[in-house]
Amino acid sequence: MTTPVSLGLGHYEHPLLGRLVVDHAHDDRIGVLRAIAPDVGGPNVKPMLRIPDTPPVAWLVPEGGGVEWSTNPDAIEAAQ
Repeated sequence: MTTPVSLGLGHYEHPLLGRLVVDHAHDDRIGVLRAIAPDVGGPNVKPMLRIPDTPPVAWLVPEGGGVEWSTNPDAIEAAQ
């Protein structure tokens, strides 16, 4: 991944945001890239008071909706 441009609140710009991508780290699963942002380390129902000091991950959602998953940003590419 190239040097990311911050969008604020721990989120980063990516040329594939909002587009269908292939996640090669998860059996070539296809989804929509929703965000490049830190992983908070599991379910967290408490308000976040600061941005987690963790590497950003790619957040994807199935094209027709469903449960989001995360992956390494280097594992995604545009779907054909």
